[in-house]
Amino acid sequence: MTEPTFHLMIPEAGRADVLLAGMIDGLTRSAAQRWLEEGRVVLEGRPVKKNARLEPGQVLSVTPPQPEAVDVIPQDIPLDAVYEDGDVIVVNKPVGMVVHPAPGHPDGTLVNALLYHCKNSLSGINGQLRPGIVHRIDRDTSGLVIAAKNDRAHLALAEQLQDHSLFRLYHAVVLGGFRDEAGTVDAPIARHPTDRKRMAVCRPGQGREAVTHYQIVDSHDGYTHLTCRLETGRTHQIRVHMAHIGHPLLGDPVYGPRRSFPGLAGQCLHAAQLTFTHPSTGERITVEAPLPNWFQTVLQRLELD
Repeated sequence: MTEPTFHLMIPEAGRADVLLAGMIDGLTRSAAQRWLEEGRVVLEGRPVKKNARLEPGQVLSVTPPQPEAVDVIPQDIPLDAVYEDGDVIVVNKPVGMVVHPAPGHPDGTLVNALLYHCKNSLSGINGQLRPGIVHRIDRDTSGLVIAAKNDRAHLALAEQLQDHSLFRLYHAVVLGGFRDEAGTVDAPIARHPTDRKRMAVCRPGQGREAVTHYQIVDSHDGYTHLTCRLETGRTHQIRVHMAHIGHPLLGDPVYGPRRSFPGLAGQCLHAAQLTFTHPSTGERITVEAPLPNWFQTVLQRLELD
């Protein structure tokens, strides 16, 4: 089978292995280094070294390896597939479902479910046969997740993440009221310096660019229902940014007050809308997931629209 080659434009200056891993969600830095060492990444006809410095606007030719089988077991777990064709699938993930298998969560994940559902239609990013999760959401966040069924679709969608044309809109309930009806949080995010399980806003140049646009839907008695549009997609971005400006998400056990709220398993956050350019047709497609019952119950209890 011929290995497909794709093209990626460098968005910012940096080291080749770091940039490649950052541009393709699901590709680890070690896997990126392996691709570079194997000559799978080419610039102007020449293989790129893993420590090479790349500049904005340069275009890489990338040839991923053929995928290998993985140990993750396909499981017949019900999926709410709100859009599906031969290239992509968009799933409305429930609260409590982990996206990727990990220590403590070896099965029962979205990847297990997609392996069963998609069968032989899988992306091989990272050199492993598994559904190409293009972006991820936290276990206790509900809503839309898009996955690619082949490498071509995966890399095309990853490029849309990089150039900010993959539109993602979330609904959230946060603590406190706002003076303005809308705003933008533009603050870089990195791993917390002492707690590696947390993320934190950091000084410019020390983390990765992170931009969140928010719009107030309704406020009442110290709580606010708002929408958040992600311009970038960093780990815990909305949770970190809202806490940074003094409005942590209701129920957030990591970045908010350590108190529970009836009916919430964690942060009050739902991925409600996703717009992407189809990898094959070029058509702009919008998919929506209505607010789940648990979210609507929270709004009713807080007397929010």
